[in-house]
Amino acid sequence: MAIIPTLMTDSIAEYAEKNFTSETPELKQLLIDAKEKGIPEISIGGVQGAFLQNMVRLLNAKVIVEIGSLAGYSAITMAVSMEDGGIVHCFEKEPEYCEFISLQAKSFGIEDRIVIHEGNAVDALSNVDIPSIDLIFIDADKPSYSIYLELLLPRLRSGGLIIGDNALAWGYIAEEFPEFEPENVKGIQEFNQHMRKHSALHPPCIIPLGDSMCMAVKK
Repeated sequence: MAIIPTLMTDSIAEYAEKNFTSETPELKQLLIDAKEKGIPEISIGGVQGAFLQNMVRLLNAKVIVEIGSLAGYSAITMAVSMEDGGIVHCFEKEPEYCEFISLQAKSFGIEDRIVIHEGNAVDALSNVDIPSIDLIFIDADKPSYSIYLELLLPRLRSGGLIIGDNALAWGYIAEEFPEFEPENVKGIQEFNQHMRKHSALHPPCIIPLGDSMCMAVKK
C-alpha cells in the first residue's frame, strides 16, 4: 500500500527550520542587508540549505555552478560547506546583485570560493569553460531551466548532481492550465519531464523541502 505523505503544516515547518537548518546569524543578516539594498526577498530556506550542504559534503564538491544567484544566499550557503580550494560559479545577470554577492563573499571570508559571472547566463555559459562540475543548482528564470540543463550537462561529471529549485511550482505543478504565472509553471513542468526522460541521467527524485527540488545524478 502506498504511504500517504505527511503534509507540511506551519508547526512542522517551524520544527524543521528550528532543528534542521543551515541558517546562521550571518546568513540571516545577509537577507536583511539584501532587503535594505532593494534586492527581492527570495531565497532558499534553511532546511533546503542544510540539504544542499549535505550534498556538497557527500560529493566532496570542488566545483559548483549556480544559475540565478540573486543576493548570493544559496551560493554562500554551499560555499561555506566546501573544503579549501572549492569554487562556486555564480551566474547572475543583474550588476548590482553581483556587486552585493562580491561584498558578502568578502564579509564571510570566502571570496576565494566565489566566482561571479555577470550577464545573461546562456551567453555567459557559452563563453566560459568550466569542466568537471560536481553540482549544478538552477534557480533562475523558469522557462530557461531546460536550456541551462542542456548547456551544463556535458560539463557535469559522472556521478555529479543537477538540482532544479521550485520543482512543485508553488503548488501549481499538477495543473494543466495554471492561473498563477503560467509561463513559469510551464517551464518547471517541462524541466521536470526533461529531467525524468533524459538519457544521460539516472531517474530523478523530488526533494519535498521548501517548494521542492528536482534532483538527478548523471550516469
